[in-house]
Amino acid sequence: MAWASWTTTGVYAGRGGARTDEAGILTGDLTVHTTWDGREADITVQYSGTSQWFTLTGSPVSCPSERESRNLHQGVVEAVRAGGGATVPLDR
Repeated sequence: MAWASWTTTGVYAGRGGARTDEAGILTGDLTVHTTWDGREADITVQYSGTSQWFTLTGSPVSCPSERESRNLHQGVVEAVRAGGGATVPLDR
């Protein structure tokens, strides 16, 4: 079974932050984490330095390859930096 994960710390959310399923909008210094299980990617965010993770709205998403999941992770990091209530990008 294929598996991969990526974590990016120190992602400062732009104005409007990142939208999560559990906590609504998160703002400030965030950590973005993506886990890929060979079929789909799960994207979570947390306030950097804390232990509680929140599901980024739109996650999980179908993702057929490790390369696409890595590109998705980078797209999420960029979306969070842009803010505006960032969710999992649909145009990946």
